[in-house]
Amino acid sequence: MRRCLALTLFFTVATACAVGLANDSPNIVFIFTDDHACQSIGAYGSKINRTPNIDRIAREGAVFVNSFCANSICGPSRACVLTGKHSHKNGFYSNGRNKFDGGQFTFPQVLQKAGYQTALVGKWHLNSDPTGFDHWEILPGQGSYYNPVFIGKEGRRKIDGYCTTITTDLALDWLKQRDSKKPFLLMCQHKAPHRTWAPELKHLNNYADRDIPEPSTLFDNWDHRSKTLAGNAMSIDRHFYYHYDLKVHLPVPFATNRETRLKDGEYGRMTMEQKRVWDAAFLPRNKAFLDDPPTGKDLVRWKYQRYVKNYLRCIDSVDENVGRVLDYLDENNLVENTIVIYSSDQGFYLGEHGWYDKRWMFEESLKMPFVIRWPGRIQPGGRCEKLIQNIDYAPTFLDAAGQEIPDAVQGRSLLPLFNDPKSNDWREAVYYHYYEHGGEHQVPRHEGVRNARYKLINFYSNDGYNLFDLQIDPNELSDVAANPKYSAVMKSMIAELNRLRASYDVPELTAVSAN
Repeated sequence: MRRCLALTLFFTVATACAVGLANDSPNIVFIFTDDHACQSIGAYGSKINRTPNIDRIAREGAVFVNSFCANSICGPSRACVLTGKHSHKNGFYSNGRNKFDGGQFTFPQVLQKAGYQTALVGKWHLNSDPTGFDHWEILPGQGSYYNPVFIGKEGRRKIDGYCTTITTDLALDWLKQRDSKKPFLLMCQHKAPHRTWAPELKHLNNYADRDIPEPSTLFDNWDHRSKTLAGNAMSIDRHFYYHYDLKVHLPVPFATNRETRLKDGEYGRMTMEQKRVWDAAFLPRNKAFLDDPPTGKDLVRWKYQRYVKNYLRCIDSVDENVGRVLDYLDENNLVENTIVIYSSDQGFYLGEHGWYDKRWMFEESLKMPFVIRWPGRIQPGGRCEKLIQNIDYAPTFLDAAGQEIPDAVQGRSLLPLFNDPKSNDWREAVYYHYYEHGGEHQVPRHEGVRNARYKLINFYSNDGYNLFDLQIDPNELSDVAANPKYSAVMKSMIAELNRLRASYDVPELTAVSAN
């Protein structure tokens, strides 16, 4: 299956490499969000919200509980999904510095050449035009929650409404006009629940009558681990902007100059009627806060509640719109031969370690959801604990469509795990590498390896190794790299890290440090 030639010859040989489509080639619906934390999905055991439609995919298919990203940042993760390769191989290391090379292999190009109808709607975030799609309409950059602009082959247009719903509208519109005689790939990619967590108007009062449980590490002081953790700029305590992040309208006694520059945000994009509904929900709550502002830990708790409730409200819209797609498949007899996947580009911190955002190799941002339904091929209610990564998506889609997987692809098809979720013929560890350094959130470059029990992180631009025993320390609060009891484990994990670096042809760290 892995016989295609080198990537430099891709366009010349792609047609020859493609295998003719079988009559029962499955449709693929890939629903992808931005920054959706596993701990806010019912199928992953959420204690803070419900996601009945995402959970339906898991219930009628399978949930992969150990699904990880290769580089926890938006654009690089998307490049890994498209190419099946780590960042150093697909060339997209960083959101701000790189432009995705659409001339290299991507799985949509192969499916398109093989006869699939292909469409991409929603967030792209790769600083280039999509390739391999018959139809695409994407958000510029991060896009906007309210009254967003979309860019297509025919130009730009602004659409009034809420981005999650509009993205789904556009995806369903494409499904309705497709050629029903051909298989299709639809990539429906949402902005939500990315910062600034601006909920849909109808959900503004969700969770208003209760407090969301706090994570046990909300007041983590970052001791007993790399000193780089304490230098972060993503803490709920110190790094939220009141208007931009917390929806407290200026003027407030806490405002900064940058706060003033960011004050318009999503609110500035709204129509007068949208602002009226928004103000009706937030102004009374803001008045109560400003009249008697909390201090100390109580202020951190208030910020956490305001942040996480808006985050969950954004997910409420996502889940509803996942349901709309599932309903369309039901109503049009497309269930039996359609693969449906729900995933997100990485995880996110919902107050764990006192943080929001992602980037670090700690569990909350390393983990990404992956639930999949494929009637007849995946047993309903399945649960797989094998370690998978977003580099596995591309080979999985090609394998499912009966297409050959190029040798340069570094991921593995998940089809063997669909047949046997406990297969012994699978990887025992995953490799991670984050290349940005400092920047907005002050997260340093680091790489690492994770297996079923241990995680080794190499903060190679700063202070070296941290080792965590996830079995006894699931919250990753104590580095045991220097603990004599773990000397054999440490040696083994360093060896595994070096093995994976060699296997994936990772450049020497001095060579990648400038990327």
